Amino acid sequence: MTTGTTLQKQSLGAATLGAIGVVYGDIGTSPLYTVKEVFAPATGVALTPENLIGAVSVIFWALMLVVTLKYVTLILRADNRGEGGALALTALAAQAVAHRPRLRLALLSLGVFGATLFYGDSVITPAISVLGAMEGLTVVTPDLEAWVLPLSIAVLIGLFVVQRFGTAAVGKAFGPVIMLWFAVLGVTGVVQIAQQPAILAALNPLHAFQFLAERGWHVFAVVGAVVLALTGAEALYADMGHFGRRPIQLAWTGLVLPALALNYMGQGALLMGDPSAIENPFYRLFPDAWVLPAVGLATLAAIIASQAVISGAYSVTRQAIQLGFLPRMTVRFTSAREFGQIYMPAVNWALLGGVVAAVLAFGSSSALGGAYGIAVTLTMLITTVMTFFVVRESWRLPAPVAWGATLFFLAVDAVLVAGCAVKLFDGGWFPLALGLGLFTLMSTWARGRAQMMDSIERDGLALAPFIASLDPSDLQRSGRTAVYPVANPEMVPQALLHNLKHYQVLHERNLILTVNYHEVPWVPPAERVSVQGLGNDFWRVTLHFGFMDTPDVPQALTLAEAQGLKVPAFETSYFLSRETVVPTPGIGMAGWRERMFAALSRNARSAAEYFRLPDNTVVELGTRVQI
Repeated sequence: MTTGTTLQKQSLGAATLGAIGVVYGDIGTSPLYTVKEVFAPATGVALTPENLIGAVSVIFWALMLVVTLKYVTLILRADNRGEGGALALTALAAQAVAHRPRLRLALLSLGVFGATLFYGDSVITPAISVLGAMEGLTVVTPDLEAWVLPLSIAVLIGLFVVQRFGTAAVGKAFGPVIMLWFAVLGVTGVVQIAQQPAILAALNPLHAFQFLAERGWHVFAVVGAVVLALTGAEALYADMGHFGRRPIQLAWTGLVLPALALNYMGQGALLMGDPSAIENPFYRLFPDAWVLPAVGLATLAAIIASQAVISGAYSVTRQAIQLGFLPRMTVRFTSAREFGQIYMPAVNWALLGGVVAAVLAFGSSSALGGAYGIAVTLTMLITTVMTFFVVRESWRLPAPVAWGATLFFLAVDAVLVAGCAVKLFDGGWFPLALGLGLFTLMSTWARGRAQMMDSIERDGLALAPFIASLDPSDLQRSGRTAVYPVANPEMVPQALLHNLKHYQVLHERNLILTVNYHEVPWVPPAERVSVQGLGNDFWRVTLHFGFMDTPDVPQALTLAEAQGLKVPAFETSYFLSRETVVPTPGIGMAGWRERMFAALSRNARSAAEYFRLPDNTVVELGTRVQI
């Protein structure tokens, strides 16, 4: 009994340490720039003691309402079989309204748009975090200002170059480094609070309300800056599958929230005593001799924060592929023990291009602050909408409770979105344009695939009568097993028609294989395979995967033996139909979207690679499909 309890505690401790390292890197680097932006000239907030107390109070209570109450207390309970994140929540909401097709389609579209906004975060977070850390060099000496931009780009390039090696080795150091970072945040804050204890009045929410009420129309500019303290909140939910709900909650309440609160109050206390420190209040918390080590630690924290969103972009992309919103791409697993550690070259280099472009275009963390926020707040608002359908339709909570909580958080989210909207022309357009572009690409792919399947079905042959019409005795027989992967199991595979036409051979066993992806993260092995005999040596085999599963077809087919169908690995051939899309004028998508889909289809990763089919067992037969 004692041993079991000890192991459980050790496991919880290890998971909590991991959560501190990976989940909280993004929100943990927000003190680098948030307070400075709240008192930037654009907000019109004067550096008075009353305003300092009020602004810090707003930051503290924003953390309490949005992160503690909304995410840590409520949203973390909306898990999709242990997984979290935009697409996992979208799948959960879509399941809850499966009996209402139009609403389901609307929620899927909204959820996919929310997922595309995450890519904007994945571009801006590395750029603003590394720039914010490197700008500490100017506190050491103004002569180093010219080195901030090139050093930031060098760090970012190095970060993306090493992605292909995986994060297994580096990940072990993430927890201790970020723990040290939060300890430093707390200690430096306490030192300043001890000198100006009046800042503790910020714990009273009345100061936050009074501060916001006095701003008038300028309140939206202030809120747009305060949002910077909340960036990274979505990571709490997105990374739940890696660490579990309890470790994430413990890390937040036990270390992260206290450290952030102390540091923000410490920066407020510093500015009460020395308003000139507004040039960089975070680094001015440190004695001169400690600024350079602080820059080094901040750079490490920024790299870790960046690593979290980069890894998240890989995961979101992989989920989108499984759910049918993106073409197949190369996925490399970088750890034999940690399933979630993957590397996607196409995503990696696209992100690097976007991050470097953002650094060069904006040039400073202050300028990037204008772009940072609108994507995050819109994602938060979409999360609130999705959660309503989960708590009302799936959890069956009473309508007053579901509506009351939803309307409260929608009001908070709406204020945050409005605060960021005023920065639309100061950079807020950047993540929105990126999200809209990716949404167009994803919706084009999903619509194009549907049209292509319709075209194949319209021009194809029904499978059941075709099999009934066959006379195996009139055909040459091969002693091997033939597997024909298809999207529509009711139609004759094009590869089978080509095989019979050109080679006039029928195999001893013929499997019409369909791979189905479900709106759940994982499908248990016991539910992986279903087999149906069709007669004349034909079987319909359906493989079931979740959007976090690895679609390993040969391995999954070994499970069919339990249902009476043996698929010998060394006696099996896979016949793939490789479609060449031909855009044609008609009632389908716009011409430019059809051409985009055709280009995406040409460059999609080979099905043989994606489904892990052995190279020496694959035969590809081409066919042209008009859409």
